[in-house]
Amino acid sequence: MATKEAQAQLALLPERVSVLETKVDTGFQQLYQLRDDVKEQLADVKADVKDMHDCLDLTRDAVMAELSKMQDEYRSNSVKYFEHAEKLHAADSVIHDKMDARLDDLEKAKNKYTMYIMVALAFAAGTGWLNAVSFPHILKFFGL
Repeated sequence: MATKEAQAQLALLPERVSVLETKVDTGFQQLYQLRDDVKEQLADVKADVKDMHDCLDLTRDAVMAELSKMQDEYRSNSVKYFEHAEKLHAADSVIHDKMDARLDDLEKAKNKYTMYIMVALAFAAGTGWLNAVSFPHILKFFGL
């Protein structure tokens, strides 16, 4: 039949089973406690995610409203800017036209007097007057 050693181990078996049952019960209790903790933490995370989602929705709505406001301001200001720029451009065009006319008049006068001086010098050179006049006489003529 069973040996003494086997009988000794069988005698210890109910004690070992009860210790094992206690360990299993403790493990299950810890597992249930862990499950409950995870559920609580998951509920907290869900609440945080919901709060974050609500915050992001509010932020998106605020940003979109501000962006729409800025676009409306840009459109109204850009129309004013371009109207003002057109006025400045028209004023610049008038001033440039006046300056162009004045420069043309000055250019014509310069060309006319240059031509008269060249004709006078050519006449003086042709008649020999330039050889008869010395540099000190020219300075006296101009009052220098």
